[in-house]
Amino acid sequence: MTGDDRPTLPPVRLPSDAELARDALAAPLLARAVELTRWARAGGPAGAGIPVGAGGELLAEQLKQAAAHLGLSGDEEAPALAADAWNFAVDTGLLAVEEFEETEEAEAAGQGAETVDGPGSDDPVGTAAPEPELGGLTGAPGAAAPAPEEILGLWRSGLETVLADAATPSFEELLDGIEGAVGPDGEIDPNTIDLDALDWNPEEEAEALDSALGNLYLLTATDPAVAAGSMVPLPVLAASMTVPEGMDEPTDEVLEEVSSTMMRLDEQFRMLEPTGLVVHQPVDEALTREDEGEEPYDAAESGADPDEEDVSRYGMVRLTPLGLYGVRERMREAGLDVPAVGDLAHAGADALLAALPVYTEENASSEIQGWFAARDAGGPTGGDGTPAAARELLAAARGGDEAAPVRRLACQQALSFAGPEAEPALREVLEDRQLGGLARVWLAERGAGNVPQPDEEMVFWLTIDTIAAQVATAGEPDELRDLVRDLVDQHTGFFDKAWRVEHPATGDVLETMGRVHPDKRIAKDARKAAFKARSR
Repeated sequence: MTGDDRPTLPPVRLPSDAELARDALAAPLLARAVELTRWARAGGPAGAGIPVGAGGELLAEQLKQAAAHLGLSGDEEAPALAADAWNFAVDTGLLAVEEFEETEEAEAAGQGAETVDGPGSDDPVGTAAPEPELGGLTGAPGAAAPAPEEILGLWRSGLETVLADAATPSFEELLDGIEGAVGPDGEIDPNTIDLDALDWNPEEEAEALDSALGNLYLLTATDPAVAAGSMVPLPVLAASMTVPEGMDEPTDEVLEEVSSTMMRLDEQFRMLEPTGLVVHQPVDEALTREDEGEEPYDAAESGADPDEEDVSRYGMVRLTPLGLYGVRERMREAGLDVPAVGDLAHAGADALLAALPVYTEENASSEIQGWFAARDAGGPTGGDGTPAAARELLAAARGGDEAAPVRRLACQQALSFAGPEAEPALREVLEDRQLGGLARVWLAERGAGNVPQPDEEMVFWLTIDTIAAQVATAGEPDELRDLVRDLVDQHTGFFDKAWRVEHPATGDVLETMGRVHPDKRIAKDARKAAFKARSR
């Protein structure tokens, strides 16, 4: 992921660091890693540490003990789960590995002057003991508990290792495409392996996983249902990574690539779920059996709704709040602008109005309320609270530049959260051509008295400004067609008056009205009016 020429992503809502740290400690992989570090503190003679093999890996006997300590003895995957947790503790620095000197190696292995075997042997090459600096997390007497930021940093360092592992195919997968590499007996024939023939590019694999996580992040930021916890079907995620933009009907080749990507993502998310990054529902194994020629899966016999069943059996995934935090931090480190709700609490009104158009309704509500709260508490407005905040918003909404209509629409949205104490600030701009219309709307919605009626010039100016803002933020949806039709029906000679409006967007708005109005005669009148406006 790089930040070059990349737009600002929509903001996301994150829990506090304390909540995220609790989530990190509750994630299975880190929870087990911490528990094994505590076990290592109690194990070994006089705190000498746990004997380990090459790379800090547990020896066979210690691995059994570790699995038993974690309560995994009855699980057939116990050795793998215990090994993953131990390696996570080593990778994060919870455990510090110290290798023997050569003479110590020989004595520890009981081999006299002989040296131990290489990697893969069951002879110790060193010991692992808890890192003193993290003792507050792993049971060191008198040690201070780590701050949430330290816990999150620890979790992120371990996450990077798991992400790297997830992006690396197994040796068997690498050899799968090499004819004769694996014999009928399942043994690997090293003489048939051509390293140049291995179809694997580490950078491409890592980028593909980054792309999947980035798309999940974007879905969480823009889709309220996903943000609320709805799962994303793996085929949808895979298609977002592989189907070319603008392709309405994917070819068989593209569909095959989607299927391959989906299965790869399924494997990767299985590895990532124990970190707490994602919640993952794996692909139904019955699908694989069908591909291998076994009896097809019957959704009706499962008793589930056929439509829901058919989607879910292809796998589902979503980012957890901790995962959203983790992906966002990785994006920040890559140079992307990844705002979070609350970032603008102490920003100026200009920054707030510029950012709001990409917010979901719920996130915009939280951001605006936080912005007002900061000023009520004596923020950059000098402690004058809502009246000063309203004046700041109105001042930032002024302008004749291309983005000004969107700012005024955002200003109207922000002012909807202002209390009655903002009324004096709104009355101050009643005669302002750019702001008088939205001020009247605000006052009228609150039942304020003594609000002067706008003159025709202000009505038409506000109409042009509003349509310009809507087109800039939402394009040309059906609602705009209805609005344009209603405006023309309600105002006799609408275009004869509209083209005279002194607004920078008048020509563009009239052209848009001509494009969306269903009546060809009226659409032609709108285009003529647009030409007049631009010819002034």
